[in-house]
Amino acid sequence: MLQLLASGQADGLVVAKLDRLSRSIVNAANIIEAAQAQGWSLVILDLGVDLTTAAGRMMAMNLVNFAQYERELISERTKAALAAKKRRGERIGRPRVASPSVVRRIVQDRDAGCTYDAIASALTAEKVLSPLGNPAWQPSTVRRIYASATVSQVSA
Repeated sequence: MLQLLASGQADGLVVAKLDRLSRSIVNAANIIEAAQAQGWSLVILDLGVDLTTAAGRMMAMNLVNFAQYERELISERTKAALAAKKRRGERIGRPRVASPSVVRRIVQDRDAGCTYDAIASALTAEKVLSPLGNPAWQPSTVRRIYASATVSQVSA
């Protein structure tokens, strides 16, 4: 889009919110400066400031500063929460759970001498969904399920 503006093929850029334009101070400053230098309009609907004035650009940059700060705070909190879960030994990420019947099938097939690849191919051919809802099974998924199968899952 910025190439169209720079080449004169577009007259302006309209974004609903400032954080949709950029949360990076450097990137936002570059876009605002490009608009001024190249003579195209930049309209940020939620700001209500005139970006053609020094005061309007200053206000926009202050708001970008806060947006970047907010993004960095979210990142720090997320990293801290994930590290805390890891320290407590909790699983990180979405659970990957296969149905008990699929676990039993994988264990039985593997114990009968089938390769992980053969089991994955058979499950795919039979349109059995993987734990993540994917119709295509991977040998690594079959291997993981086989390796983590518990006695209660297999004997149920």
